[in-house]
Amino acid sequence: MPGSSSQSTPSASFYDELRRVAVDVALEAAELVRSTRPALFGRSGTARAEAGSVAAKSTATDPVTVVDTESERLIRTLLARLRPGDAILGEEGGEQAGADADGVRWVVDPIDGTVNFLYGLPAYAVSIAAQIGGRSVAGAVVDVAAGDVYSAAAGGGATVADPSGDVSTLRCNRVTDLSMALVATGFAYSATRRRAQGELVAALLPRVRDIRRVGSAALDLCMVAAGRVDAHYEHGLSPWDWAAGALVAAEAGAVLVLPDAESTGADGRLTVAAAPGIADEMARVFAELGVDRALPEGASRA
Repeated sequence: MPGSSSQSTPSASFYDELRRVAVDVALEAAELVRSTRPALFGRSGTARAEAGSVAAKSTATDPVTVVDTESERLIRTLLARLRPGDAILGEEGGEQAGADADGVRWVVDPIDGTVNFLYGLPAYAVSIAAQIGGRSVAGAVVDVAAGDVYSAAAGGGATVADPSGDVSTLRCNRVTDLSMALVATGFAYSATRRRAQGELVAALLPRVRDIRRVGSAALDLCMVAAGRVDAHYEHGLSPWDWAAGALVAAEAGAVLVLPDAESTGADGRLTVAAAPGIADEMARVFAELGVDRALPEGASRA
């Protein structure tokens, strides 16, 4: 397989190859997700959902569907074929250790935005990233409903390809005033953390243009890259939520604050991607309001 030994610095061409693998695998998984949903749930809503097609994970409001598990199974199969020996960390299947000399770990979210997928809201994605030493070096996020493919490689920039194949380079907005920034965020499934997040949103809202809650962190991060929002922040993301989207945002010029690659959502650490012109001001406001502090599972702001 292409790559370098663990004793040398990987080349840009190696990152580009990992990017191509991420795109190809994410596209196949996205097609599975896209084609399977109507048969299980109908065009919208969950009225046709059969018994056993949806289960709960961390809380009763945190769903996983049979399509999540089928998508991750397909992704693992394809990665094993294209990159045998690489480690894989998936949202549904956990960590599969690998012994590849390149030290690559794939971080996989088979459907980011499962609640949207369940209800037929067109904002859910397949997210796949390649990490080396806990750092994302290549990744792809496929907006399943829209058909847009966001991808990036470390040092190689970020792009989006639309369903017709037209490719555009991504750059963050040039906003320089936080009061004019459109900010995306997300909320946890536990009531305690959600209450604390609601208090923070209430404090932040008068300081920005407006708040958006799309329901897919991977897409939120790509929206920062595309200039559809000016920043995204959220407490309690797991690596599969941000690994690909954060790289896309960074390669489009965003300033990032990321949890450790081994952290879990329960740690409640903050993830931020902000257009460069507002990053410093946002950091100051977050420190003032306490947004920069972690919100561990079960903890309140008090």
